[in-house]
Amino acid sequence: MAITEAIAMVPARLRAKIENVAFVVDDTPRGGGGRLLGLYHGVPLIKRGSPGYSGVLPDKITIYQAAIEAQASGDEDRIRHLVTEVVHHEIGHYFGMDEATVRTWEQKRRRRRPSS
Repeated sequence: MAITEAIAMVPARLRAKIENVAFVVDDTPRGGGGRLLGLYHGVPLIKRGSPGYSGVLPDKITIYQAAIEAQASGDEDRIRHLVTEVVHHEIGHYFGMDEATVRTWEQKRRRRRPSS
């Protein structure tokens, strides 16, 4: 449910461009826990369209539930907030942003968010 809500918060103009992506929840990353909260795996949108991009499996954005719950100390509001942050972060990678660009995008998004 939190993932669906997080996706709905992505601006409509960007959401309309998201295709061939599966959003999944896994307990922890392979090889153990760590601090990884989510992971994008696939072909970024900016690299699609070449003759070799056809018949491929969907890209995947994985949200790591145990890591998010641990970081949020089980607080439901904090869990929803972290899921939203992670979903948006990984969508940035889907659009082809490198880590530095995603972080800049996140900062701009936070500044635009109305204060509670």
